[in-house]
Amino acid sequence: MGFARACSVALVGVDGVVVEVQADLEPGVAAFTLVGLPDKTLVESRDRVRAAVVNSGAAWPQKKLTVGLSPASVPKSGAGFDLAVAAAVLGAAEVVDPAAIADLVLIGELGLDGRVRPVRGILPAVLAAAEAGYRQVVVPQQCAAEAALVPDVSVLGVRSLRRLIAVLTDGVVPEEEPPEPPGRPDPILAGLLVPGAGLGTGLAPGRTGRGDAADFPDLADVAGQHTARRALEVAAAGGHHLFLSGPPGAGKTMLAERLPWILPPLTRQDSVEVTAVHSVAGILPPGEPLVARPPYCAPHHSATMQSLVGGGSGVPRPGAVSLAHRGVLFLDEAAEFHSRALDALRQPLESGHVVIARAAGVVRLPARFLMVLAANPCPCGRHTLLGAGCECPPAVIRRYQARLSGPLLDRVDLRVEVAPVTRSDLLGQGGRGEATAVVAGRVREARERAAARLADTPWRLNSEVPGQELRTRWQAGPGALAQAERDLERGLLTARGLDRVLRVAWTVADLRGRDRPDALDVAVALELRTGITRGAIPVTGGAA
Repeated sequence: MGFARACSVALVGVDGVVVEVQADLEPGVAAFTLVGLPDKTLVESRDRVRAAVVNSGAAWPQKKLTVGLSPASVPKSGAGFDLAVAAAVLGAAEVVDPAAIADLVLIGELGLDGRVRPVRGILPAVLAAAEAGYRQVVVPQQCAAEAALVPDVSVLGVRSLRRLIAVLTDGVVPEEEPPEPPGRPDPILAGLLVPGAGLGTGLAPGRTGRGDAADFPDLADVAGQHTARRALEVAAAGGHHLFLSGPPGAGKTMLAERLPWILPPLTRQDSVEVTAVHSVAGILPPGEPLVARPPYCAPHHSATMQSLVGGGSGVPRPGAVSLAHRGVLFLDEAAEFHSRALDALRQPLESGHVVIARAAGVVRLPARFLMVLAANPCPCGRHTLLGAGCECPPAVIRRYQARLSGPLLDRVDLRVEVAPVTRSDLLGQGGRGEATAVVAGRVREARERAAARLADTPWRLNSEVPGQELRTRWQAGPGALAQAERDLERGLLTARGLDRVLRVAWTVADLRGRDRPDALDVAVALELRTGITRGAIPVTGGAA
């Protein structure tokens, strides 16, 4: 009779649970039983593990074998348990020392030839193991860099089960076949990508795809649109949601695509959070274990509610709101989205996370994103153009604009009417706008001022501060809110809208380098919120 145990990790969303893999050998008819609430993929590991062990030069035990996954109440899915199951079986058969694998966390899929194939979700799995007190993990060699992002954890990357056996038995480490020749993709890496997810989903758009300085979209390429550019800067500085409305070809998409590049780079903690989500979703580019830039996700307007907020059969998967965590979620042609899908965004816009309940379990996914909506004023897009010949009936226009519900727009801090580009702006006669680097510098300074003010608080951006705190702890200048209070009494603002005007006013004050908002800052916030011209927004770039 032999017994051994090893450990692996079961992922539920981006949260992990350490699973103890126990192997028991008893005299009897040779059989392999796997228990502990495995899914179909995990049940098939019996055949993968048996073939991998034999093809790695080890003898398969001809006894009654039972492998249990504990705790049994936690659903377990995927092929990432193969390596732990193989190690536990070899420990029970005394091929390796059971004590050497008792506190070892092993994650990886096994091929029939014994090669260790990479799996998704390595980073959140190793994070869960570290939080549970484990300090040694074994992962596929292709994922070792991703696992090494977790501090105070010793990572061993292996390419084959034969190599793992040699390491555990202090034997001679065999020479392995070299990877694929240069320029030829490694077929083993196919397990890291989800079919249909699209490599690069959630990554900021570039020009050439090279990743160098010339790859960054430049804000100076946008002709005119001084008010929209100013709103983009305020949105980046304070994390405020933005709605761009205007005719086709005015530059709404160009502005949204340049927003990620004026945002500051992600902090180390944010990078780990974003990388964990992308790893689970299967869109983490091979060779780039850490996402350093704010992500950018722009789903098509035919996207379903599940693809936006997350879901799917079985254990829910991250949606667009989670792929855009700490970055930008751009909904182009927002009025063409299904109303149920748009209204599903209201809860994550407030809380910064999304909770999805399914029969297989409840998953909590991060969703702290900056949302940008872009829409035409009517189905033909010419409603706001003088002499353009819009033939949409008034009822059709009202119905089209009503697809963006009031409760959703009430959560959007900045609403800007994007005017058509004039000939002088398009030909550069009015001068080029500021470059991305210049605007990004002001955004970084404004965020530093906000961070200094919000130190020792649970908030990081002005958009996260509750209105009660802004009305009591951080008050605006004397008389600064007079106009906003009048708009509240006239019904132009809701109570939530007044709080959001206060948040935007603080961001404008940070951009201007002021200690607290004055009447001009509040006027700018009101103009960006209501769209009513008050003469407060400067017509040129830069902080006023």
